[in-house]
Amino acid sequence: MATLQVYDPFGDAQLDELVRGFLRPVRNDRTATPAAIKVDVKETDKGYTVHAEIPGVKKEDNHVSVEGNQVTIAAEVKREGEVKEGERVLRSERYYGSVYRSFTLPAELDENASGAKYDNGVLELTLAKKIAAPGRKLTIQ
Repeated sequence: MATLQVYDPFGDAQLDELVRGFLRPVRNDRTATPAAIKVDVKETDKGYTVHAEIPGVKKEDNHVSVEGNQVTIAAEVKREGEVKEGERVLRSERYYGSVYRSFTLPAELDENASGAKYDNGVLELTLAKKIAAPGRKLTIQ
C-alpha cells in the first residue's frame, strides 16, 4: 500500500530562492562586484584544455599557477583613464580590482609540459597530465 505525503510549497528550497530573488534589488549601484571567471574544461587522453573568459584584462595582468592537480587563475583589472577637468562620471558599473578562480582536476598535472595563451579576452590553458610512474615491487624483509 502506498503512503501519501503532504506537499508543502513553502518548504521547497527552490521556491524560496525564487521568491527571495523577486525581493532583491535588480541593481546595486553602490559597489561593483567582481565578475566570476567562467571556465570550460575539456579532457583528452594526454591532458586538459581550459578556456577562461577574462575580458578587459591585459595579457601581463593574468597569472596562472599549477600545483599538483590544482589550477589557479588570477587577474587584475586596472582602472584606465582618469576623470578630466570639466568632466563628471554619471555612472560607473565596471569592476576594478583582483579576481581569481581555483579548481582541482582529477589527475596530477605536468607544469613543465603545460602552456597558456591569451587572445581576445579568452585565456586558453593546455594542461598536460603527468605520466604515471610504474609501480615497483617491494621486497619483504
